[in-house]
Amino acid sequence: MRKCIALGLAGLLFMGCGLTRDESATEGARTGESAGGVVRWTAIPDADSDKLKLKYDPVSRYLEETTGMKFEYVPAADYTASVEMFENGDVQLAWFGGLTGVQARSAVPGARAIVQGVEDPAYRSYFIAHASTGLEPSDEFPAGIAELPFTFGSPSSTSGRLMPEFFIREETGLGPDEFFAQKFAFSGKHDLTARQVAEGTRIKAGVLSYLTYEKMVEDGELDPAVCRVIWKTPPYADYNFTAHPTLDEMHGAGTIDRIQRALLEMEDAPLLGAFMRSKLIEASNEDFGRIEDVARALQMDRRS
Repeated sequence: MRKCIALGLAGLLFMGCGLTRDESATEGARTGESAGGVVRWTAIPDADSDKLKLKYDPVSRYLEETTGMKFEYVPAADYTASVEMFENGDVQLAWFGGLTGVQARSAVPGARAIVQGVEDPAYRSYFIAHASTGLEPSDEFPAGIAELPFTFGSPSSTSGRLMPEFFIREETGLGPDEFFAQKFAFSGKHDLTARQVAEGTRIKAGVLSYLTYEKMVEDGELDPAVCRVIWKTPPYADYNFTAHPTLDEMHGAGTIDRIQRALLEMEDAPLLGAFMRSKLIEASNEDFGRIEDVARALQMDRRS
């Protein structure tokens, strides 16, 4: 009897609020309180994981202060894991590359690309080679890399694999398996690609995100005379923040728009530096139509 009374009182207290479950979520969004708990977000691990956490935790704090909601950065083991986490609803927001964003939105109907860097509509890949190869910077595709030990980045990287493979096929008419004289490698991360080529023992050439290369040179981590840029690809769209549709369901209608506004208003240089961006601008799924077309042509539009 006492248990029944307690349950009845609990029900009366809830009903006394005068809000249904959906109305409560909407009210939470209006007042800045999260009706659905913590917003968990991740980013593709395109560099050292410990460094990423140090960079991204302050972003969580900024979003908390700006939106009044709780945010938690959740590291991803690799590019594929970031898509899996998003697909499974383990994270509701993700800083994806162009390809992983396409894969995630394909897996989750209603997912939206909401923000990109001002640099992202015209992103590039740098093909690099160790100075000992004798390869020099050129406006022409470096066919000489065909004979060298070569590494891509992650198999799911836009700038480290998808678009470089596309340009290899476009320039030579051959896929990587036919183009390279020996089996190519995957470093897994852009900075590791640069370090392997700079070391020049096992890997002599590779391809990576242009922003990673330039940041490593700027920080004194890479000698451009030793690790040379030998070809810059044509531009394409790349990184983006993609929002899971359950954000509005869990935290109230308009939550995705509120997070988008907070990101667009982010002006602090160190916070933007976490993404190696100078500014964030609006994005939409349509902005990555070409990436989707290339991914579909190479049968990489869905997570394998």
